[in-house]
Parts: sequence; structure tokens; C-alpha cells
Amino acid sequence: MSKSHGQLPNEAPTSKSLSSASFYGWKLVGALWLLDFLNMGFPLYGGTVINVYMMKQMAMARSTYGLGFTLLNFFIGVPSTFIAASILRWGVRTTFMLGSGLILAGSLWMALFASQPWHYLVGFGALIGTGIGFGTIVPLATAVTRWFSRYRGRAMAIALTASGFAGLAGAPLMDKLLAATGGSWRVGWGIVAGFAILSALAAFLGVKERPEDLGQQVDGGPAAESQARAAEPNALITRHSWTTSEAYRTTSFWMIFIGSIACQFPFFFFTAHWILHLRGLGVEPATAALAMGLFTMGSIPGGIVGGWLMDRLPARFAFMLGIGCYVAGSLLAIRAGSAHLTAAFAAAILYGAGFRWTFVCLNTITAHFYGPKAFPKLNGTMMMLSAVACSPAGIIGGRLFDLYNSYTTAFQLNIAICLGGVVALAFARMPQPRSAAGKRA
Repeated sequence: MSKSHGQLPNEAPTSKSLSSASFYGWKLVGALWLLDFLNMGFPLYGGTVINVYMMKQMAMARSTYGLGFTLLNFFIGVPSTFIAASILRWGVRTTFMLGSGLILAGSLWMALFASQPWHYLVGFGALIGTGIGFGTIVPLATAVTRWFSRYRGRAMAIALTASGFAGLAGAPLMDKLLAATGGSWRVGWGIVAGFAILSALAAFLGVKERPEDLGQQVDGGPAAESQARAAEPNALITRHSWTTSEAYRTTSFWMIFIGSIACQFPFFFFTAHWILHLRGLGVEPATAALAMGLFTMGSIPGGIVGGWLMDRLPARFAFMLGIGCYVAGSLLAIRAGSAHLTAAFAAAILYGAGFRWTFVCLNTITAHFYGPKAFPKLNGTMMMLSAVACSPAGIIGGRLFDLYNSYTTAFQLNIAICLGGVVALAFARMPQPRSAAGKRA
């Protein structure tokens, strides 16, 4: 018996079943996944491997090497208000394509012209960093927020796991390619440039701005489940249409900002120094690259769990649980070494899980608390502020190593920052508009 014959008369497929069958939102998630795979995975995770080879040939200090990652993270986040303005003026698709163009320009600069440390800082730090910012987080999260409500956490998680897959494949693959070419890091950046071209094509063909543009509705259409859930007094998603100025005046927004530091500072430090940390402890280059791959592998289940919890728990609790992975990973990283590879591998997996878990929560909590209308500006502001606070992680890690000839103090700093984030998020409750608060009083 066909599905239509098996339905009762009051279950005619005129709304829910037809809209879910043709709903473009999940296809969009696939396109966003591919864009994150190309624009974050290869320039960042592949670049981590490429730059280790480059550092040896340029003979730069570790603090300068770390400064490149500091600039990268700075330029990913600080232009976020301009990225939000680009989304509102030209749309999500055009913003993605601008990001691809900047990554292409930075990769070609590195492949063809870079020969001094300042070239590395400009190409990798400024150009590629800005390209990743325009080509990943803010436009991706905005698209998901516009297309999903009930399944927002899961959709966000699926889209953001892509760079984990790219890192899992990209870091070891890039290490093998560079080893086969005698350590030619210029070839590596040429490969990244090719992926940037593919990402621009994927954005042009796959990104659609809003469900209304295709005659569709959020989540594929109205459903009794979503209507009942929205009517719950303790709903996880706001029903108020917030403005940005209203949101800035809530305590929860600033508690989320402190949580964003706990989300991104350890990650920025880890991506810049993890391979160097293991190499300094006597770990073989191929094993260190594998550990970086495990870091990205851990991010995949971490993101899925974080997104699933965001659709079921109060957002602050889901966020706080993810931060716990960072704390455990830091303790294991301190014990890691050539004689303790199990600790090194476990630390990498936990750091990956902690980052993707908390990053999904960070982007989703703003949408849950303040809604899709205010989201681009609020998310852009959050990314900008957290970049200012967290982008020094790479250079701070390098300075601490130079002072103590060890990364132990840097991992201890990460633990302290994470504990501060947990305390702040305990106060990040669902905000209430002043009119509602006045009625309750």
C-alpha cells in the first residue's frame, strides 16, 4: 500500500508531507557543509601543516609563527560586522563568494610570492583570515537560522561538522603531499587555491537566501509539533522579535560573550601550537599530523552532540557540558608525549569535540535567544568581540613557550578560561523583553 493510501482523511499530504518532501532546507545544509569543508578545512587545517614546512625555510621564530595564527583568527572574527552588513546588503550567497575570492587571493600570494615572514603574516593572517570569515561562520549560521527553527541545532551541527571531515583528511593528506614534493609548501598553497575556486562555484549554485524565495516556510512548513512547542511556557526558542539594541541590553548576551572566549581561545591556541607541542616532546612528524587529524575527527561527534542537545536542553547547559571537554583535554595534553601517545590522541579528540560542540552552541544560542531578524548583526558582533579577545591565543602560547620552554602553562591558562566561561554561562538564561518582565512583576 502506498503512503498516500495509508493516510487517514485528516492526514492528507497537502501541507506537511508535501512541504517536507520538497523542502530545500536540508539540501541547503548540504551546500553549506561543502562550503565549510572547502573554506575552513583546507586553508586552516591544511595550512597548519603547510606552515610548519614554511617556518623551517623562512627560519622564523615561534612567536612570529604564532602571530600568523593570531592575525588569522583576528581577521576571521573582527570584520564580522562588515560580513553581517554584506549579508544584509548583498545576501548570503554573494558573501560566501567574496570569502572564496579572498581565500584564493591569499593562497596565490603564499604560493607565488611569499618569501619573508611579513609575507606570511599578510597572506595567511590577513587575506586568508578575512576570506575564512566571509566564507564560513556568519553567513553559514545566518542561512541555517533563516531556514530552521525546530531543528536549528541539528542543522547547524551538520553544516559545521564539515571542517572536521576536511581536517581529518586534509592534515595527513597535506603532510604526505608535501613530503612527496620535498617539503614544497608552495604546492600546498596552490592546492588550497584550487579548492577556493570550487567553493565559489558551490556557493553560486547551492545557496538560497530564504525559504520564502522558493515559496516555502521555515522547517518546511507549519506543523502541529512546532506550534505546540512554541506555545510552551518554557520554550527553548524566543517568540519575541528582538532588535539588536534590545539584545545588547540583556545580561545573557554578555554572558554568552564570556562563554565565546571559553569556546574559541583554547581552539585558537591548539590549532597554532599542537603539532609543535608534540614535535617538541619527541613525537614523529607523521604521528603529530595524525594527532591533528584526530582533533578534527573528535569535532564531528562533538558537533552532532552539541546540536542535538541544543534542540532539547536549555542552551546554557548544553554549552557548559561542551566546555568540559576542553578541561579534560587540557589535563591530558599536559601528560602527552612520545611515551604517552594515548594521552596525546585522547587530548586531541577531546579538544576537537570541545570546540565543535561549543561552537555549535555559541552560534545557535544567539539565534534561539534573539531570533532570525536580529541574528546577522548580533552574531557578527559576537564573532568580532570574541576574535578581539581570543585572537592573541597563538602569540600568547608562543610567548609562554619561550618563557618556560614548555606549553604546560598555556594549557593551564586554557583550563582557567574554561572555568570562567562555565561560571558566566550559568547566568545566561533565556532573556525576556522588558514588556514581558513588567507584566510578570
